[in-house]
Amino acid sequence: TAPTLATRLPAHPTPTTVPRTHTMSAITMTSVVTPVAKVGAVGRVARHQMGATPVKFGKGNGTRVTMMSRWKGMDEDISDDQQDIARGRGMVDSKFQGGFGLGGTANAVMSSSDYISDGFKDLSNMTDEGFYISEAFLDKMTVHIAKNFMGIPKVKVPLILGVWGGKGQGKTFQSDLIFKKLGVSPIVMSAGELESGNAGEPAKLIRQRYREASDIIKKGRMSTLFINDLDAGAGRMGGSTQYTVNNQMVNATLMNLADNPTNVQLPGQYQVEEIPRVPIIATGNDFSTLYAPLIRDGRMEKFYWSPTFEDRVGVACGIFKADNVNEQDVEVLVRTFDGQSIDFFGALRARVYDDKVREWVKEVGQANIGKFLINPSRDKGKVTFDTPAMSLEILLSYGKALEMEQENVKRVQLADSYLDGAVLAGNSGSSNTDQSMVAGRSNRSQQGGGVNSN
Repeated sequence: TAPTLATRLPAHPTPTTVPRTHTMSAITMTSVVTPVAKVGAVGRVARHQMGATPVKFGKGNGTRVTMMSRWKGMDEDISDDQQDIARGRGMVDSKFQGGFGLGGTANAVMSSSDYISDGFKDLSNMTDEGFYISEAFLDKMTVHIAKNFMGIPKVKVPLILGVWGGKGQGKTFQSDLIFKKLGVSPIVMSAGELESGNAGEPAKLIRQRYREASDIIKKGRMSTLFINDLDAGAGRMGGSTQYTVNNQMVNATLMNLADNPTNVQLPGQYQVEEIPRVPIIATGNDFSTLYAPLIRDGRMEKFYWSPTFEDRVGVACGIFKADNVNEQDVEVLVRTFDGQSIDFFGALRARVYDDKVREWVKEVGQANIGKFLINPSRDKGKVTFDTPAMSLEILLSYGKALEMEQENVKRVQLADSYLDGAVLAGNSGSSNTDQSMVAGRSNRSQQGGGVNSN
């Protein structure tokens, strides 16, 4: 009879794992040698016998490091399935893929930018050097954020901090500076997102943004839900403001978040899943327009932001720091325009650049400014000009001009003339303002008379 396969093969002892010790740079590494079959053996050699098992090294401190296999690219692939689909286009025969064109399975449903929240505000490129932060503002926000993350037992900490005050006092900018200082990555909403043509969309969006902030906290970073101008989106501005279903649901959703900050579910998802608590910070001008149960003390902590003279001087010094305006001149400006908001000084600084812009327009020509401003060619380059001089006299003169424009808005109220009593051309039958009519009379008198149009 023919000899069996066992009789034809030479007798070998059972392969065993033999540890070997190598000394390299005073670090002892133990490698595991995998059994390998003889080349002359009869039959096919299994893949696992050719050294495919990853080699492990011990560093001597209890940890073990596994070497990458020959599929290194897949071992290191930490991307998502959508990007894998885009990379695999054309590598698989079309009969194994469903659909063609844009609807085919070879096209990614989502791009990488779709994974980034629309509400996430990146403050990493924001500089806080030279900008003033109010101590009272910093203290209030720091304590509120810290209390919400501490989890003090048997203490009901309000989830919402409402920062309210006059227009243009720097509430949002102060908040951004404080977020940068504390290392907070905020998820931001604006008042325009609190209303929609679809009922329930704003309330759903609030829950989504809240959970996005909660996901950031899960990854080890502090985050907050920051809502700008809450009263403008959810408040009632007089009896003429229409109160919609979305207004009701926004108020109700914020109340529910304040009562159950760790159990926030999206529509259609009803499983109980505890998520990290997220502090909510909202700004506004008048929180008395909001739903009264929302702003009660157990749900919202209120902070009235009215900057002191020192606060106003500190913020203004940061505005004019790049222009080398000394602190004494800034104090004179703040005292002169005492009734103005803080953003008035930012507008004042921008107005000083008007003369330089006019000089540049005159130099290149009004018909050619588009070639320099929109996608300029390489030979034209970026528009540059010297920084204008900002002396106290220049700043005071431009400040007076800004105040005059404000007074004109208050004094010349054309809407009253046009709408009250259905007067179509003003009270006197003319569409000209009083100032333009006076200027026209003076011009005609200088020319030696004319027809009196009044």
